[in-house]
Amino acid sequence: MRILVYEWSCSGGLTGPDAPPDVDHAELCAEGLAMFRALLADACRDPGLEVTAVVDAARPVPLPAGVCRCPVPAGAEVETLVAAAAQADVSVVVAPETDGLLSRRVAAVRATGSVVVAPDASFIALAADKQAAIQALAAAGVPVPAGRAVEAGAAWPAGFIRPAVRKPRDGVGGIDLAVVRRDAPVPPPALHPARIEALAEGLPVGVACLCGPRRCLPLAPLEQRFAAGPGSRYLGGEPLVDRAAARRAATLAGRAVAAVDRAAGGRALGWVGVDMILGNRADGRADRVLEVNPRLTSSFVGHAAGAVTSLVRQLVEVSSGRDVRIECQPVPFRLAADDTRPPAVR
Repeated sequence: MRILVYEWSCSGGLTGPDAPPDVDHAELCAEGLAMFRALLADACRDPGLEVTAVVDAARPVPLPAGVCRCPVPAGAEVETLVAAAAQADVSVVVAPETDGLLSRRVAAVRATGSVVVAPDASFIALAADKQAAIQALAAAGVPVPAGRAVEAGAAWPAGFIRPAVRKPRDGVGGIDLAVVRRDAPVPPPALHPARIEALAEGLPVGVACLCGPRRCLPLAPLEQRFAAGPGSRYLGGEPLVDRAAARRAATLAGRAVAAVDRAAGGRALGWVGVDMILGNRADGRADRVLEVNPRLTSSFVGHAAGAVTSLVRQLVEVSSGRDVRIECQPVPFRLAADDTRPPAVR
């Protein structure tokens, strides 16, 4: 099977015509590079996969032995992706949701008739809009933080409870996320449409789900680590050791994916990540789902490192509707912005 691997920051997105000019690329690059390296290393574990990587010609990344390099000239990122995908059996496309970057690239590849391991367009669109996704979750009875939408340039709503969080409606990671403490002054108006919500107290957890037309398979939940608490720079994750809490998180993630799937009228396919806060009540009544990510998340790094067989292969199989048995005990992982060395460099 010929598989194409694309990750926006490593595959020409930073030199493309629609790269967001006001986004902190450093954080995107750190997570993107980690996912790109992990995807390629994991895919190379399966001898039945012929792996091609789309790589920015201006920002070359060392590749594992056996991976074919598809260089991207400056400004030709989407065209190169589409041409390379047409020669592959299946493509893995990783990009931020911001400004429609993910949806346009998935759509461009699918327009050629190529197979992409990604959710349907309607699922991506709904999940990418933080406000719309929260409304869909709430309507399905999935617990979420209380909050509301705020238009670009609008002042902080008078009387809105603090501590609170403000995030871009189509943001990714912790970019442009502001945590407003109880006695702190409110931030200036956001430049983009945003959502503000009550700060959920508890343990930050991420659950990755492998989704296909027949089932949604949650992987082992990971406790998320941040430099100085939620809202600061994301550092990585480690397995959630509390088994009862892990079961709560996995169940809640499955409910969240199903709720967005129903509301979107589309299918959750491929890798879908669910971020949540687990509260301090054993019955789960203090748990809150924060967002649903319709793409590969950096937790892939920890899961792939602990998988017995190629997780990329399992992802493709599940997306195709096949039954799989995933043997994976994720390991702790930490993102390193300056580490560009894959496990086996050619």
